[in-house]
Amino acid sequence: MDDCIFCKIARGEIPSNKVYEDDQCVAFYDLNPMAKVHVLIIPKAHIANVLDISTENSAVISHIFEVIAKIAKDLGLEDGFRVVSNCNEYAGQSVFHLHFHILGGQKLSLTMC
Repeated sequence: MDDCIFCKIARGEIPSNKVYEDDQCVAFYDLNPMAKVHVLIIPKAHIANVLDISTENSAVISHIFEVIAKIAKDLGLEDGFRVVSNCNEYAGQSVFHLHFHILGGQKLSLTMC
Protein backbone atom coordinates (compact mmCIF):
# COMPACT_ATOMS: atom_id res chain seq x y z
CA MET A 1 0.00 0.00 0.00
CA ASP A 2 1.74 3.12 -1.21
CA ASP A 3 -0.17 5.56 1.01
CA CYS A 4 -0.20 3.49 4.24
CA ILE A 5 1.79 5.29 6.95
CA PHE A 6 2.87 2.02 8.61
CA CYS A 7 4.01 0.61 5.25
CA LYS A 8 6.10 3.76 4.83
CA ILE A 9 7.59 3.29 8.32
CA ALA A 10 8.31 -0.38 7.53
CA ARG A 11 10.10 0.66 4.31
CA GLY A 12 12.10 3.33 6.16
CA GLU A 13 10.48 6.20 4.26
CA ILE A 14 9.19 7.75 7.50
CA PRO A 15 11.51 7.83 10.51
CA SER A 16 10.51 6.17 13.76
CA ASN A 17 12.10 5.52 17.13
CA LYS A 18 12.70 1.81 16.54
CA VAL A 19 12.90 -0.72 19.32
CA TYR A 20 13.31 -3.77 17.05
CA GLU A 21 13.47 -4.67 13.37
CA ASP A 22 13.98 -7.81 11.34
CA ASP A 23 12.94 -9.01 7.88
CA GLN A 24 9.31 -9.63 8.95
CA CYS A 25 8.38 -6.88 11.40
CA VAL A 26 9.34 -3.59 12.98
CA ALA A 27 8.60 -2.21 16.45
CA PHE A 28 8.76 1.44 17.43
CA TYR A 29 7.64 3.79 20.19
CA ASP A 30 4.15 5.25 19.81
CA LEU A 31 4.10 9.02 19.20
CA ASN A 32 1.12 9.41 21.57
CA PRO A 33 1.89 7.01 24.41
CA MET A 34 -0.96 5.74 26.58
CA ALA A 35 1.43 4.25 29.17
CA LYS A 36 5.02 4.80 30.35
CA VAL A 37 6.04 2.20 27.78
CA HIS A 38 4.00 2.16 24.58
CA VAL A 39 5.48 0.32 21.62
CA LEU A 40 3.79 -0.55 18.33
CA ILE A 41 4.79 -3.66 16.43
CA ILE A 42 3.77 -4.14 12.81
CA PRO A 43 4.33 -6.74 10.11
CA LYS A 44 6.30 -5.37 7.17
CA ALA A 45 3.78 -6.94 4.81
CA HIS A 46 0.52 -5.01 4.62
CA ILE A 47 -2.25 -6.78 6.51
CA ALA A 48 -5.21 -4.50 7.23
CA ASN A 49 -6.24 -5.95 10.59
CA VAL A 50 -6.98 -9.14 12.53
CA LEU A 51 -9.79 -10.02 10.11
CA ASP A 52 -7.21 -10.39 7.34
CA ILE A 53 -5.05 -12.96 9.15
CA SER A 54 -5.06 -16.20 7.16
CA THR A 55 -3.16 -19.44 6.82
CA GLU A 56 -1.02 -17.69 4.20
CA ASN A 57 0.19 -14.94 6.57
CA SER A 58 -0.27 -16.37 10.06
CA ALA A 59 3.40 -17.32 10.44
CA VAL A 60 4.34 -13.64 10.67
CA ILE A 61 1.78 -13.17 13.46
CA SER A 62 3.33 -16.01 15.43
CA HIS A 63 6.73 -14.43 14.86
CA ILE A 64 5.43 -11.05 16.06
CA PHE A 65 4.30 -12.59 19.35
CA GLU A 66 7.77 -14.13 19.81
CA VAL A 67 9.21 -10.64 19.22
CA ILE A 68 6.69 -9.13 21.68
CA ALA A 69 8.06 -11.45 24.39
CA LYS A 70 11.64 -10.40 23.54
CA ILE A 71 10.78 -6.69 23.57
CA ALA A 72 8.90 -7.02 26.87
CA LYS A 73 11.91 -8.70 28.47
CA ASP A 74 14.36 -6.19 26.95
CA LEU A 75 12.27 -3.27 28.28
CA GLY A 76 11.90 -4.79 31.74
CA LEU A 77 8.17 -5.42 31.55
CA GLU A 78 8.23 -8.79 33.32
CA ASP A 79 5.89 -7.46 36.05
CA GLY A 80 3.17 -7.16 33.46
CA PHE A 81 2.16 -5.58 30.20
CA ARG A 82 -0.78 -5.51 27.83
CA VAL A 83 -0.94 -6.39 24.12
CA VAL A 84 -3.82 -4.77 22.22
CA SER A 85 -4.92 -4.79 18.59
CA ASN A 86 -7.91 -2.71 17.58
CA CYS A 87 -9.90 -4.14 14.67
CA ASN A 88 -11.82 -1.71 12.49
CA GLU A 89 -13.23 1.73 13.16
CA TYR A 90 -15.76 0.81 15.88
CA ALA A 91 -12.91 -0.62 17.97
CA GLY A 92 -10.77 2.48 17.48
CA GLN A 93 -8.46 1.33 14.67
CA SER A 94 -7.17 4.51 13.04
CA VAL A 95 -4.36 3.10 10.88
CA PHE A 96 -5.57 0.21 8.77
CA HIS A 97 -2.34 -1.79 8.89
CA LEU A 98 -2.30 -4.57 11.48
CA HIS A 99 -0.44 -3.45 14.59
CA PHE A 100 -0.13 -4.50 18.17
CA HIS A 101 0.26 -2.07 21.06
CA ILE A 102 2.61 -3.16 23.86
CA LEU A 103 1.64 -1.17 26.96
CA GLY A 104 3.46 -1.33 30.27
CA GLY A 105 5.93 0.23 32.63
CA GLN A 106 3.19 1.00 35.15
CA LYS A 107 0.18 -0.63 36.74
CA LEU A 108 -2.49 -0.56 34.05
CA SER A 109 -6.13 0.10 34.83
CA LEU A 110 -8.82 -2.29 33.65
CA THR A 111 -10.29 0.44 31.45
CA MET A 112 -7.03 1.35 29.70
CA CYS A 113 -6.97 -0.42 26.34
